[in-house]
Amino acid sequence: MTNHTPSPLSAPPSGALRGVFSPPGDKSVSHRAVMFAAMASGRSDLTGLLEGEDVLATLKAVQAMGAETERTGDGAWRVTGAPPWRGPAQDIDLGNSGTSARLLAGAIAGMGVQARLTGDDSLRARPMERVAAPLRLMGAALETTDGRLPMTIRGARLRGVDYETPVASAQIKSAVLLAGLGAEGVTRVTEPAPSRDHTERMLPAFGGEVRVSGLTAEVTGGQRLSPANYAAPADPSSAAFALAAALITPGSRVTARGVLLNPRRAGLFEAWKRMGADLTIEVTKNDGEPVGDLIAACSDLAPIHVREDEIPAMIDEIPILAVTAAFAEGESRFEGLAELRVKESDRLTAVSDLLRAAGVETETGEDWLTVAGRGTGGVTGGGAAAARGDHRIAMSTLILGLASRKGMAIDDASMIATSYPAFQADLAALGAALETP
Repeated sequence: MTNHTPSPLSAPPSGALRGVFSPPGDKSVSHRAVMFAAMASGRSDLTGLLEGEDVLATLKAVQAMGAETERTGDGAWRVTGAPPWRGPAQDIDLGNSGTSARLLAGAIAGMGVQARLTGDDSLRARPMERVAAPLRLMGAALETTDGRLPMTIRGARLRGVDYETPVASAQIKSAVLLAGLGAEGVTRVTEPAPSRDHTERMLPAFGGEVRVSGLTAEVTGGQRLSPANYAAPADPSSAAFALAAALITPGSRVTARGVLLNPRRAGLFEAWKRMGADLTIEVTKNDGEPVGDLIAACSDLAPIHVREDEIPAMIDEIPILAVTAAFAEGESRFEGLAELRVKESDRLTAVSDLLRAAGVETETGEDWLTVAGRGTGGVTGGGAAAARGDHRIAMSTLILGLASRKGMAIDDASMIATSYPAFQADLAALGAALETP
């Protein structure tokens, strides 16, 4: 992991947020667009890509395996694929990007080449056996380090499998499907609950054939992808922060433009609606992925009970949803949060700690959280939280600070660049100024 100087940041109490902003490109979609373009034979022009550190890591990775990449404008990249990939002699460093590691493992196995993946301290602490296990069943040789990175993948003559994932995970599902493109026969993946389906939606744009029936997705091996021109919509997970600030800061009204509205990513917005949020959703186009605008205004929020089966559609948004629950009138409860413990940080502990630092009472168990909401204007703030190397914890803390009476601070904001490089600038344009101590 590259050493860096921590960048502390504070969010003083803010006045009303007003205006329109365009969130960065969707991270999940951007990763896949780059990988699929690199797997295709020929030149693809990609626009709207997130240019955060995670997606840049994917771009560097596919370049190391033989694809050509060229930046042609803001969020615009030309990727020329050169399958089959070559196995690079050097380790591929994926920084903090779990999506890169898990999806590339499947793609590399399917290409039949060898590569060794590594990352920063945080990524090397995250579980990789959940991907390695099904790829081994297909015939690939994978060696992890005590179940984690560094991980060596040796592709081989793969065979299709019928695999049931232990958890609902788009990363596991996608890794198996990508390996299945290069396997003999049919590869099927069945999940216990619906997860993100960007891989299934995007593959046809690059000439791939995927069949979906209920909770099962399948591909037939021997497929070759074709180049495509692809535009990534804005990331709902990133849009959520300024929208949340508008919901909990008096007098605010904020519009997010061109946001991905995939139903399997809309759990947060549905939860806010149940809480009584003044949130308008306007679909503007639907070309593979539904896209539209969201308008959020300050609201008196009611507490919410989120069940385990609802979590996959809002797994990355639980930290900011818990923050908005702190401004509701009464206790909210979230169940089925075990997956939060193996994200960039132990997010379940991190969320509880940041709320307590702001004077909000919480209780946690192995996979649940309760938040004792204090109503609009009722959160004291005034504390400091550890970002723990986690971009979503850092941004959630700062949003809470804007709506609290005394503000909040984090010890390091540098990792926000992994998903939202313009976070501070976008908030400033809406009237919320963050401060460097």
